[in-house]
Amino acid sequence: MNEIIKQKLALLPDQPGCYLMKDRQGTIIYVGKAKVLKNRVRSYFTGSHDGKTLRLVNEIENFEYIVTSSNIEALILELNLIKKHDPKYNIMLKDDKTYPFIKLTAERHPKLIITRKVKKDKGKYFGPYPNVQAANETKKLLDRIYPLRKCSTLPDRVCLYYHLGQCLAPCVKEIPEQQYKDMIEEISRFLNGGYKEIKKELTEKMLSAAESLDFERAKEYRDKISHIEITMEKQKMNSTDFIDRDVFGYAVDKGWMCVQVFFVRQGKLIERDVSMFPVYDEAEEEMLTFLGQFYTKAEHFKPKEILIPDKVDHSLAEQLLDVKVLQPQRGQKKDLVELANKNAKIALNEKFSLIERDDDRTIKAVENLGNMLGIYTPHRIEAFDNSNIQGTDPVSALVVFQDGKANKREYRKYKIKSVTGPDDYETMREVVRRRYSRVLKESLPLPDLIIIDGGKGHVETVRDVLENELGLDLPLAGLVKDEKHSTSQLLYGNPLEIIPLARNSQEFYLLQRIQDEVHRFAITFHRQIRGKTAFHSLLDDIPGIGEKRKKALLKSFGSVKKMKEATLEQFLEIGIPSNTAEELLKKLQE
Repeated sequence: MNEIIKQKLALLPDQPGCYLMKDRQGTIIYVGKAKVLKNRVRSYFTGSHDGKTLRLVNEIENFEYIVTSSNIEALILELNLIKKHDPKYNIMLKDDKTYPFIKLTAERHPKLIITRKVKKDKGKYFGPYPNVQAANETKKLLDRIYPLRKCSTLPDRVCLYYHLGQCLAPCVKEIPEQQYKDMIEEISRFLNGGYKEIKKELTEKMLSAAESLDFERAKEYRDKISHIEITMEKQKMNSTDFIDRDVFGYAVDKGWMCVQVFFVRQGKLIERDVSMFPVYDEAEEEMLTFLGQFYTKAEHFKPKEILIPDKVDHSLAEQLLDVKVLQPQRGQKKDLVELANKNAKIALNEKFSLIERDDDRTIKAVENLGNMLGIYTPHRIEAFDNSNIQGTDPVSALVVFQDGKANKREYRKYKIKSVTGPDDYETMREVVRRRYSRVLKESLPLPDLIIIDGGKGHVETVRDVLENELGLDLPLAGLVKDEKHSTSQLLYGNPLEIIPLARNSQEFYLLQRIQDEVHRFAITFHRQIRGKTAFHSLLDDIPGIGEKRKKALLKSFGSVKKMKEATLEQFLEIGIPSNTAEELLKKLQE
């Protein structure tokens, strides 16, 4: 514990509020809340901790705090700070998917569509459906039962859907507004739980068709009934009402927390969501934070009712979510919460060994690498590689690994501007200068370790740029490949030395993953650039061939290879002037 932290701990107030933990670069790595700031923040720096919390504490170099008037204010502030700063040690809900809705459009001739965006457009939305297949099957079923229009713009004649009996053909017929109102009312009734009545009507029609020996029609009704049973009734659990509710349960073990959310729609348990993450606070406090974050995501809409376990603060949860929150004590709702808790515990037990193994492969590998190099744990590693073919179209690439895992949002591509010919050292010099000039100018986070895909010459070139041009003293290493183009040696130090690495160690595998990834990223970028310039050199340098003629050539021949096999007459046939066609043939033969 450094002197700054010691002094700040002595001044902490005994009031509720939020605290922001920072690393040695001033980056906020964790945001927490506390009923009593003095007690909570001090607890990080006293006593023993599990591995996850210890890792967080080892990175803390400073902290700030904000006092609030109440615990609920602290909770809301914590959510806002997490959303703003995105600290790496906080709960991360990384799933970007959005759940679909079934929508009835508010048009003169309404449509039934699947959408993932809810707009204020007077349309009717039903859902969300965490089970995407169920939403699609339900729409297909409704399309067969109710003949609403399917096209985006009205055509000038009837389409196949009209002949199948699945469209009223508003393109050629005048449809009474009341007919649409009746259909919309029935669809709304269906999607709001009244599908049993419709199923009963279809059953009667099926039996009537069978009695009339109209077996084709009877089969059609039977298929519709089957779709209803699959999409609306084949559920994991039923309730006696049709209220939409979310059911939360959780389990905690060895510094990790698993939260299970059951989505109950129209009285049916249709899907669940599982989240697993390390915890640094009391389980009940973490659960409140999770609840607040869960409904800030666009795909998670608040239902009419939310069920939570007993230990979570009910009044805080209700104030935070502004929706009816229950902690059931008996009956089916209580069973649902217990089932969610049970599933959370099972998932935690099953996946815990996999998570620990992943830690060995990533975070512990990073820690071991830092120990071997004698530096701080390199939580952020940036790696560079160049790519060119005999100096043509030179490019370079940067990849970033955060705690042993690729952070693709931070990847960068560089077109080389100042180097001509195959000069790997000058290429590396330009890219490193551009990268860290910008890092300094924009106060971006500096890496804990820079890795260069290359040998001693590459590393010394980069060191010269960092130290003599930019005034930076950053840990710098080189990765050397063997004759099979595989990771062979790690160079580090000043002067450079070979760092012995066991070939079966996790730190060696980590370096191998980094080197393979930066090489892949650089090669992919170079191929993209080369593909564009190669095509440009063949056609765009020929006088008389502009964009229109280039498109005409591609449309007619399909590829440069087929152009090479073409005759002068074939070029003339598509409108290429004779002198231009002759020049094109000459270039193609070259």
